Amino acid sequence: MQHLSEQEIIRRNKLEELQKLGIEPYPSELFDVSFYAQEIKDNYHPELNNFQDVSLAGRLMSIRVKGKASFAELQDASGRIQLYINRDEICPGEDKELYNTVFKKLLDLGDFVGVKGHVFNTMVGETSIHVTGLTVLSKSLRPLPVVKERTDEATGEKTTYDAFSDPEQRYRQRYVDLVVNPHVREAFIKRTQLVQAMRNYLNDKGYLEVETPILQPLYGGAAARPFKTHHNTLDMTLYLRIANELYLKRLIVGGFDGVYEFSKDFRNEGMSRFHNPEFTQMELYVAYKDYYWMMDLVEEMVEKVALALHGKTEVQVGENLINFQRPWKRFTMAESIEHFTGFNIDGKSEDELRAAAKELKVGLDPSMGKAKIIDEIFGEHVEPKLIQPTFITDYPVEMSPLAKKHRSKPGLVERFEAICNGKEICNAFSELNDPIDQRQRFEDQLELGKRGDTEAMVLDEDFLRALEYGMPPTAGLGIGIDRLSMIMTNSNSIQDVLFFPQMKPENTKSENAPKPEA
Repeated sequence: MQHLSEQEIIRRNKLEELQKLGIEPYPSELFDVSFYAQEIKDNYHPELNNFQDVSLAGRLMSIRVKGKASFAELQDASGRIQLYINRDEICPGEDKELYNTVFKKLLDLGDFVGVKGHVFNTMVGETSIHVTGLTVLSKSLRPLPVVKERTDEATGEKTTYDAFSDPEQRYRQRYVDLVVNPHVREAFIKRTQLVQAMRNYLNDKGYLEVETPILQPLYGGAAARPFKTHHNTLDMTLYLRIANELYLKRLIVGGFDGVYEFSKDFRNEGMSRFHNPEFTQMELYVAYKDYYWMMDLVEEMVEKVALALHGKTEVQVGENLINFQRPWKRFTMAESIEHFTGFNIDGKSEDELRAAAKELKVGLDPSMGKAKIIDEIFGEHVEPKLIQPTFITDYPVEMSPLAKKHRSKPGLVERFEAICNGKEICNAFSELNDPIDQRQRFEDQLELGKRGDTEAMVLDEDFLRALEYGMPPTAGLGIGIDRLSMIMTNSNSIQDVLFFPQMKPENTKSENAPKPEA
């Protein structure tokens, strides 16, 4: 049984009073919105006498009753605007119930209303709506957090009281966060603009946006632990995709020269301010290209994203001013590790790498092969120190089961990652298109799996069959949209660029909660 607070009971009583007055608190009829708050504030000019017939809708965020006239603040999707409500204007006849009872007594902060009227400037110069008609659109039964802001008249400094700022509450109740902290919207608007800028860039180059399966009989395309589920009709195990690489490559085999996908991927791994089990990435595959060509594309595309979002290539991220202007620095993985640790990984055995990791105080476990050990050393001692966008190239072959062997450096593959603000934002290869080599790489991964590596890749016979039909030389790329959004919006946590990040269940019990399957 739902427990109601005193305020929630009062609001439900007001709901009943509205219904007794014949006012539907959740009407079905449309309310025609002609303008938005910010549009009016940006374009109203008293000398032009414009905006003389407007209709707006939104939440009541403040109410100041002053006898026969009152002021209120309405918040719509664009921002807030002041309302001036005169009793005799909205109740021109003898019946003053709409003002005296409905507005003054039965409406609360958070309620949705529609207003009609004309725009004017108050004596202190604030653009406002002179309301001539008011309609109840939705009654709010739960009070919003009251966030108060005061301005020091002497200094102009603003002080916020009772802010809705607890991270867990904000992420769990994003719908409240967006209402009472409207600045939060900017990160999500920029995220959408980022995706649109990338999509425009790729479309202009003639690449085809496609969709590939989320539920897959075999997971592949990355080294990660999957989520799995069961399809009842087919009586088979399926996996939520960890990447869409192998399906996009099948399309290159099928004859497309350039395909890309903005995909939701899922990895059953740890969580942090850089990791969410559900995340978004853009993967691109272009035939007859290599990883050198792809580095140039990444530089150009991300530079264009920065310009689209900020009008310049420089982006402030915490204490760092990051410049995405081309060209970016480029180092091989061996060069970067030697530069920051003094240790040269070239030609080293697994035992030698383990000894170096121990000396560098890098934690390892027995299941880790050479690739994992190198990756741990790089992640601990190199990656966090790369702040400006930097390409790390030429990885050991053991680290990259899907990348083509380097054309001139034995033991390495043609792969790069772009690192920025201490974290990887993209990963790319000259794609392996030799089916015999690919089969051997998969079999090597199976051996790692037998050693206990839960992120080792599985062998995909259908993908190998596709390669046997022939895949042209291809460059492939994966860009983490969440990570790039964090940088482009100066966000400290991945949860700040996800509307609804994954969280533990609340400490509440419900009889209607779904029961776990046996």
